Amino acid sequence: MEDLAGPRLYGCYKCQNHVCCHDDIVSKDFQASRGRAFLFSHAMNVVVGPTEDRYLITGLHTVADARCCDCKEVLGWKYVKAYEELQKYKEGKFVLEKFKIVKVNW
Repeated sequence: MEDLAGPRLYGCYKCQNHVCCHDDIVSKDFQASRGRAFLFSHAMNVVVGPTEDRYLITGLHTVADARCCDCKEVLGWKYVKAYEELQKYKEGKFVLEKFKIVKVNW
């Protein structure tokens, strides 16, 4: 029988706006300032803020905050540029803090 359930989505913890798909998880082994985070290849319904350079655990990166487009809560950040060659795979991807997203449609 064909699976009629839709994709497993994550939503903003404040307003439940859909912000990412479980199938887009690249890694669950990321650390944010306030706990665990997931690296996603894509995000939706987020607004990306201005870029800034930040020193993170893995070195210097140019990043931009990613906010829910409905309630404007900062959910994580987008990697814009990685300065170290081994970190280049992160460019264009999103880190969303685990405690700021909730399961939707599971």
